[in-house]
Amino acid sequence: MTEYRVCVYCSSSLDIDEKYIDLAREVGIEIAKRGWGLVSGGGNISMMGAVAQGARAGGGHTLGIIPKALIEREVGDQDSDELIIVDDMRIRKGLMETHSHAFLALPGGIGTLEELFEIWVGRYLSFHSQPVVVLDPFDDFAFLHLQIDHLAKKGFIKSGQREIIKWTKSVNEALDACERQSN
Repeated sequence: MTEYRVCVYCSSSLDIDEKYIDLAREVGIEIAKRGWGLVSGGGNISMMGAVAQGARAGGGHTLGIIPKALIEREVGDQDSDELIIVDDMRIRKGLMETHSHAFLALPGGIGTLEELFEIWVGRYLSFHSQPVVVLDPFDDFAFLHLQIDHLAKKGFIKSGQREIIKWTKSVNEALDACERQSN
């Protein structure tokens, strides 16, 4: 793997406000401006599609990884520079991790949260050493952030676990955090 790649976790919901689609597109464009590649879940709809379209529009390389069962449901990103079709979600997530140098979570639902939590735990357990960043410009994860702080105060989240995630508000701040942590 020669280029720096950022894995972006985000929504594939068709029921969200257009501002989230715009955010994802901006993230893709900015990833490409930095000369980085994108690793995504391989769908071409909603935020997932927008981040890949933005990256390609900026000249960035896109790698999509999608399970067979989701190809028709999510409509696979056939414009992706590379589209890997796998048997299941576990293989998908493993390949996304293997091909990425940083992980960035945008607003999303249970899939995004599940991916964020899994990659966060993996970092804490030293299964990987890549940055884990949350971009939350609209405060969609504000209560989650407060819940994590609350659990830390109660002793459920160990020292050092909470600090792994970098919470950011702007695209550039998020991507800077990805880059800064990786050095």
